[in-house]
Amino acid sequence: MATKSWPARLWQRTTLTQRLAFVALVPALVTAALLVTLLTQRQLANLRQVAHDNAEAIATQAASISLQPLRTEQLRELARIADSVGELPHVTRVQIRSDAGQILADHHEPDTSRDPRETLTVVRNVVDREQSEKDALGSVLVDVSLHDAIAAQRASLRYALIALALSLLVAGMIGWQAARRISAPLRHLAGAVRQLGQGSRQVMVAVTDRTEIGELQQGFNQAAAALHDIQLGMEQQIEQATQELARKNAALEAASLARSRFLAAASHDLRQPLYALTLLSSALAVDEHDPQRLDRIAHIQECVQSLDHLFGELLDLSRLETGTVQVEVSEFPLDQVFAEVSRNFDMVAEQRGLQLATHPAGLWVRSDRTMLIRILNNLVSNALRFTHHGGTLVGARRAGNGRVRIEVWDTGRGIAPEHRPSVFDEFYRIDDHPDTGLDDGSRSGLGLGLATVQRLAELLDTEVQVKSRLGRGSVFHFLLPGAGARAALSEPDDDEPADLAGKRVLVVDDDPAILSGIRFLLRSWGCKVEVAEDRLQALEAVENWPGPPDIVICDLLLRGGERGPDVFAALDQHYRRDGNTPFARLLVTGETRIDCLREIIAAKIPLLYKPVSPQQLRRAMTSAWTVARDDG
Repeated sequence: MATKSWPARLWQRTTLTQRLAFVALVPALVTAALLVTLLTQRQLANLRQVAHDNAEAIATQAASISLQPLRTEQLRELARIADSVGELPHVTRVQIRSDAGQILADHHEPDTSRDPRETLTVVRNVVDREQSEKDALGSVLVDVSLHDAIAAQRASLRYALIALALSLLVAGMIGWQAARRISAPLRHLAGAVRQLGQGSRQVMVAVTDRTEIGELQQGFNQAAAALHDIQLGMEQQIEQATQELARKNAALEAASLARSRFLAAASHDLRQPLYALTLLSSALAVDEHDPQRLDRIAHIQECVQSLDHLFGELLDLSRLETGTVQVEVSEFPLDQVFAEVSRNFDMVAEQRGLQLATHPAGLWVRSDRTMLIRILNNLVSNALRFTHHGGTLVGARRAGNGRVRIEVWDTGRGIAPEHRPSVFDEFYRIDDHPDTGLDDGSRSGLGLGLATVQRLAELLDTEVQVKSRLGRGSVFHFLLPGAGARAALSEPDDDEPADLAGKRVLVVDDDPAILSGIRFLLRSWGCKVEVAEDRLQALEAVENWPGPPDIVICDLLLRGGERGPDVFAALDQHYRRDGNTPFARLLVTGETRIDCLREIIAAKIPLLYKPVSPQQLRRAMTSAWTVARDDG
């Protein structure tokens, strides 16, 4: 769009009153200017014509009286005639010449400062009528001054301009007042529109006349009233919608709270017998050599493992929702993480005839190692569960901007496009998936594995994404911040069985079935075991030992409102009195509520969540005993 001219920009900056006053004043100004110009030119022309006629008459009279002196060449008489004619008003010069052009008489005023343009010159021949008119005896030249006439005309023009200015001033004032009166209703309308735009409840303007402006005022009042009614109706609808939304939000929050409470209750109450069943099923296989019984025990353990997997998904989701999981960021090499994931699933892959490969990358990341292992465990578990041929690959590569891209590939059946947006939703399962029922008789989970993965990824400030092709497989990938590589610290070999033989272990739990199962299991490992159901029984049980226990395993919540830390405190007080060193401590719980676990997390006491597999229990006991020994 071309730039507007300065008159257009100036016009846009003026108010309506200024525009109306300008429109009223311009015609008067133009008319007055034209009239002054025409009248001045007409007056000047009339003055020149009068002066010319006067000069013609003087020249004719001078020629008439100069006839006889010219005929007789009376020079003195001619000079007298020139002087007498020169005395006439406005005559500045009189010359009488012969027919040869010789100046015979010359009269002129001594003032030579006059403007030559203000002088009118007239020449008349002196002719003797008795002779031929073609033969002139001489000529008379007369100069007439227009100075006084022009001065009078200029004075008249000044008076006319003063009168014109006064008239324009009066007209401008009248036009300005008229413009203000005309624009006043429009200004009131503009102010009312601003009030309406600022949210005023009801705005009305007075109807000033019956012209188009009055119709506009009436129309505005009607529109404002209609808008007010609409606004009231909308406010009522918004209030109703807000109340309804608040009710629905409260219902959703109540449902979410109820679900969290249900999950917490399930994690605590249902895991108690499952924990006992885990311990007892493991204890059954100790010193058993009958193949038929071992087969039955294996089936029982498979069922226990399936239940453990399902409750594990519920527990993970419950812990994530209640905020129990805390992020502990550190820098570590991915190769160690991949090695641990490979150890966890090598046997599973081998049993299903699949290959599990990890690609050593030599990369370090800055993240929570435990959460990363759980994410990869879930992804690899899913990949192996829904893959019949081929296998799974876990790898990493640099992604730019100092980040590392971690990927889990599989050669399964893939995920259909319509299912991909929902695979990370809670309790979402692809029921028509051909791998829902597996060849080994196991079943897929509750649809919480990938939801847990995404929740953990959010805690790590990343997002898991998926790409998949039906019949070709899937790849899950996410990004983590990289870290500078450094010399890796040597770690103990997890495959090497820990030596717990001879260790004194005190187990405190209010469930007799759990105490029975864990006592049998620990004794099979060569431990010296005492069990108790509360703090007093725990103090009585350790009286039979010559020294303090090496490890104390205690449930978090006991009967009568007692808590595991209370038992630890009582044992600490008991053994400090004897001057003995502290013991290793380990808490086991099915609780997931953050208010119950905040103190434990802050105290950094090792915590296991029921049900605990024998392998997990053994690793945790070894780690806790090693830490306590080093501290002591």
